[in-house]
Amino acid sequence: MSTSHDPCCQPDLLHPDAAIPLLLGQVNAITATEVVQLPQALGRVLAEDLVSAIDLPPFANSSMDGFAFRYANWQPDSPLTLVGQSFAGHPYQGQYQAGTCIRIMTGAPVPTGYDSVQMQELAQVDGTQVTLAAVKGVGENVRQRGEELSQGTKVLTQGCQIGAAEMGVLATIGVPQLKVLRRLKVAFFSTGDELMPVGSELGQGQIYDSNRYSLQGLLSRAGVDWLDLGVIKDDPEAIRQAFMTASREADLVLTSGGVSVGEADYTKQILDEEGQITFWKLAIKPGKPFAFGHIAKAIFCGLPGNPVSSMVTFYKIVMPVIHKLQGLPPQPVIRINAELQQAIRKHPGRVEYQRGILTTSAEGVATVATTGSQGSGMLTSMTLANCFIVLDQMQGDTPAGTQVIVEPFNYILD
Repeated sequence: MSTSHDPCCQPDLLHPDAAIPLLLGQVNAITATEVVQLPQALGRVLAEDLVSAIDLPPFANSSMDGFAFRYANWQPDSPLTLVGQSFAGHPYQGQYQAGTCIRIMTGAPVPTGYDSVQMQELAQVDGTQVTLAAVKGVGENVRQRGEELSQGTKVLTQGCQIGAAEMGVLATIGVPQLKVLRRLKVAFFSTGDELMPVGSELGQGQIYDSNRYSLQGLLSRAGVDWLDLGVIKDDPEAIRQAFMTASREADLVLTSGGVSVGEADYTKQILDEEGQITFWKLAIKPGKPFAFGHIAKAIFCGLPGNPVSSMVTFYKIVMPVIHKLQGLPPQPVIRINAELQQAIRKHPGRVEYQRGILTTSAEGVATVATTGSQGSGMLTSMTLANCFIVLDQMQGDTPAGTQVIVEPFNYILD
């Protein structure tokens, strides 16, 4: 079923920042959960709050190699008697005795009765006699039990994405497995008789299909399970079947190409027949044609066909949709100011995301230069770039030396 209102027929373009909340308003996060072991938790989204079952640290321990002593019994220039040692995994087993100290290593338990540690560099040792200098106060160089977390404290909240640090924290408090949202499933395919698989011989008028491989990389970095349905020839029933398979197997269906205004191919026709799809004209360059809606139970995003347009639209429009489907909160976009190294020509009308190379000068000034030609079919511009140079919708030509907004893009999917 097609929508009664087709924004592609309107003269006005929709700013991408305005389009995103409109799209996200039609997206619900997946709710199904599963339990995974800690080594398999990287990148997963936590489905419940996690509290610590133990104090952290679980015992008072030394933050230095040195000598444990009781502060109240210490006197300047009065030696303490060394009576034992405490190592990590091998604590001192004796009882506290007044006027004594213990040799202690970093991370080792501070024995009962001792409450402070002086680093070995500030200790003078003569046999069993140890004189401590420059003692500051009780509790010095001791990590107290529960100092970081006390038992019952919330450690991670529902919706947290598990990264390397989170895995370490969970191991520290002894969590072997956790409940997470199931992985998002994304299906995609390309259409066109001119597209050939990599490794085959090109005939006249044929090109290799690159967009599927770019999508594979982007989706892998996004932490989703993806299904590549390959290249679908320009046959209406084959395209219809691909959409039905994709919508049955996945939460999100992606295509590239076939959604431009006036395109007389089967993709747009079948989307009108089988889905609830709105065709957009976004004020974005490279890009502009974009389709969004539902096919059966799946969300659908139709990307432009030009390789760079497809990647830029994925970064700017599709990734917020993926984040919401994954149960993640909106991800902040890092924007910094940089000095433009060469003039850029631009016509007002669309927000431009030119591919740039961001560097820092010897004086610590952020500078940026374009990768060269910015054609939407020149995918090599993405391999050279580490950022987008963002030029406002109504901005025109921009001279060298101008402070411009830059968005590093490699971080977005990390």
